[in-house]
Amino acid sequence: MTIIKKRSKVVSPITRSLPLFTLAHFSHHLTMALLSPLLPFIRRDFLLSYTQAGGLLSAYSIAYGISQLPAGLAADRFGSRILLTVGVAGVAFAGLLIGISPNYFVMALLLVVMGLAGGGYHPSASPLLSAAVKPEYRGRALGIHQIGGTSSFFLAPLIAAGVASALGWRGTFIAIAIPTLSFGIIFHMLLGKMGYAGTARGKRAEASVAEPSKPGDLRRLSAFIAIGIASMVLLQSTLQLTPLYAVDILGASEEHGAALLSIAYFGGILGGPLGGYVSDRVGRIPVIIAVGLISGPAISLLNHVSLDVSLYAVLLLMGTTMHAGMPVVESYIISHVSPQKRSTVLGLYYMVSRGGPAIALLLGYLIDTYQFYITLSGVSFVMLAVAIAGTALLLVKRG
Repeated sequence: MTIIKKRSKVVSPITRSLPLFTLAHFSHHLTMALLSPLLPFIRRDFLLSYTQAGGLLSAYSIAYGISQLPAGLAADRFGSRILLTVGVAGVAFAGLLIGISPNYFVMALLLVVMGLAGGGYHPSASPLLSAAVKPEYRGRALGIHQIGGTSSFFLAPLIAAGVASALGWRGTFIAIAIPTLSFGIIFHMLLGKMGYAGTARGKRAEASVAEPSKPGDLRRLSAFIAIGIASMVLLQSTLQLTPLYAVDILGASEEHGAALLSIAYFGGILGGPLGGYVSDRVGRIPVIIAVGLISGPAISLLNHVSLDVSLYAVLLLMGTTMHAGMPVVESYIISHVSPQKRSTVLGLYYMVSRGGPAIALLLGYLIDTYQFYITLSGVSFVMLAVAIAGTALLLVKRG
């Protein structure tokens, strides 16, 4: 009994509850992950153009991105428990309302509500998890936590393809939102039992992360974050429109187009932990450079695929690459920014990276105007340019 008690003192509650947080991350993203694979069904119901379809994606993404920074500040004031609960239960409730939205404009408004509700999850969860492990294991811990979110994006297209054919897109939102809302309530109670009722624990967690011995200079930090943001934003926004690309250009059925995204997010399930593990072993900079240099060509390859294994391979590459960079950026920021500024920098990173896929509205307009080929080529070029410029800044030695 004595040995057990001694061990319990050194094992962090966060470490013991990592499976719970991973499940919460899954629930946080599951309802919102339905939007993209259901777009072919929603477009048919509301008779939407590519620009209007992109507008739905942007309505959520803009609100989700903008809410990240104030939500991170609110976590310090009101405690992580409230933000984490709203990030699960609030998103699910908004999804329930989306299922009964009468028209395009009401749906867009409810997607804004969903984005605002979801903004507090990442700024609350990531610092708590990072504080529970040694710096050399931080990438792996964040990668494991990421599995929850990525798994929801993997399952959502399969759910959409199967359920929407029977219940329609509205029934799919409702069927997923109800159990997710129930879990959000249970999650709130479990957080209370774990002691996350106020702000004290969150502040102790942040203080427990040692200050980096050699903080990165602003140039290298900015270049690192820029590659991470560009890869996530451009890959994610491209993937969001892939179901429409598969249906309209490659000749897939709506159900097939919806299910295709699962291939990309299956790669993400592997990519998150892999990126975190490799970055712990060889360093964060080589991994983020590889992510940046692969992302551009991967997007361009969509122009050269058919509805066969070539498309599946490209989607797998895109999903793996995008998710490999996420835990690497988070751990780099935590290791190279002082505790006093860490929440602000993380909030800014989440705001731009999670809100950036709102450029789906712009991509939809470009597709309406110039078609898919030119649009995908342009996105690929921008990604490659950011990657090359960022790599140059990261590799040039400081004077």
